[in-house]
Amino acid sequence: MDYSKFAAKLEPFLLMAKSAKGAAAARLIEDATAAPGVFVFSELLELANIQELGKSEQHQKHLALLQLFSYKTYQDYLENKNTLPALNKAQITKLKHLTIVSLAAERRILPYAELLKSLDVSNVRELEDLIIDGIYLDVLQGKLDQKEEQLEISYTMGRDLEPGKLEQVLAALKTWASTTAAVLSTLDAKIGSIAEANAAQKQSHQEHEKQLQANLKEVYDKQKEKGLGGGSGMASRRGTFQLGDRENMMDVDEPDSKGKNRKSSTDSAPKPLRKRNKF
Repeated sequence: MDYSKFAAKLEPFLLMAKSAKGAAAARLIEDATAAPGVFVFSELLELANIQELGKSEQHQKHLALLQLFSYKTYQDYLENKNTLPALNKAQITKLKHLTIVSLAAERRILPYAELLKSLDVSNVRELEDLIIDGIYLDVLQGKLDQKEEQLEISYTMGRDLEPGKLEQVLAALKTWASTTAAVLSTLDAKIGSIAEANAAQKQSHQEHEKQLQANLKEVYDKQKEKGLGGGSGMASRRGTFQLGDRENMMDVDEPDSKGKNRKSSTDSAPKPLRKRNKF
């Protein structure tokens, strides 16, 4: 959210306030708190002639009015209404918008019930119209959840700091910074641990894969040696068998010198003589 545009709206009143005193300064405060688009007042409040109004019984209530719009809420106005100048409609609406900003600084989800009470609004329709006007003025940004009856704040403008609150803000920021640093340190350590675990796992996987490949190669080499040894023995036996068969065949069917096969001993025996019949 652009803070400079809110400061620019206050600039004309700052120029007039430099020479305004007493009643003129009081009147200037009334105009500034009612002027459209003016939502920050710290620079006006710090001017010496404005601070002098607190010393005047007649005008000190205008200084209190400026303090109200700077860092207080509508509930503060209701509680101190008798000691403050009467507010017109524009001032009341502006103060209610600033009250929503203050409530949003404490929590992001604002229930309708809490807003109705804090803003002294009688019905939900009026409340939602007030919130929508604040969104158009860029005082706040959020979402109306009618089902859950709550306002979800996205962001708001910043309000002026009440005296003595700066130290609290600084302490809160220091706490936030140290907490953030601790969280980041824890995250860095966790990320480093995860990276180391991943590296160790990767190395283990590579070693396992390397050992697996070596084992596979060893098994393959052994199977190859066994296969080669079994094949040569079988070939030798096959050669011996074929040679023996050939020799046996030559004993039976080997031809003689005239190219005729030898006859077995049974074939060479003399045939018995046949007797002739007598007539």
